[in-house]
Amino acid sequence: MTTPTRPRGIDPRGPRFVAGITAVLLLIDVLLGLTGLPTAYAPSTGWAITQATVLQRILDPAFLLLLVIALLFLWSVAWPRTAPWGVLYRRLVQPRLAPPTEFEDPRPPRFAQGVGLFVTTIGLVLQLFGVPWALPIAAAAAFVAAFLNAVFGLCLGCQLYLLLQRAGLVGRASATSA
Repeated sequence: MTTPTRPRGIDPRGPRFVAGITAVLLLIDVLLGLTGLPTAYAPSTGWAITQATVLQRILDPAFLLLLVIALLFLWSVAWPRTAPWGVLYRRLVQPRLAPPTEFEDPRPPRFAQGVGLFVTTIGLVLQLFGVPWALPIAAAAAFVAAFLNAVFGLCLGCQLYLLLQRAGLVGRASATSA
């Protein structure tokens, strides 16, 4: 029986830096989603979004920005070493800081990026189906999580990962028998 190997630790300031950039982008998206485009609404009926065509919903700047954010989440989950904000941190910010005093397991932050991907994807899909306010609500939920991580170091997705790990649902490598 072999002991499972833990992934190499990461500088915990990196995910907070990434969360800061993500929070700014998500806040912009929330504001865009709340203001919307006049052409994406039908003032004569009083209905928002549901009366817009699918093309109008896709071309809404809030939709396009949240799509970019979702793709960045996907990039961070699938290829974390090449994700743009992580590379920016490692190349420009980290060299100017003192070496980290502790390292953290990369699995919880990566899981948190997956949670962000899930939340933003739900908002995008519901926007396509014409659900009013789904996109700014999803962006706002993701913003709250990113803001808490960036400002206070409280990673909600990481906490969810740890709860699921304690329940035995994620993060446990199965022992191989000889």
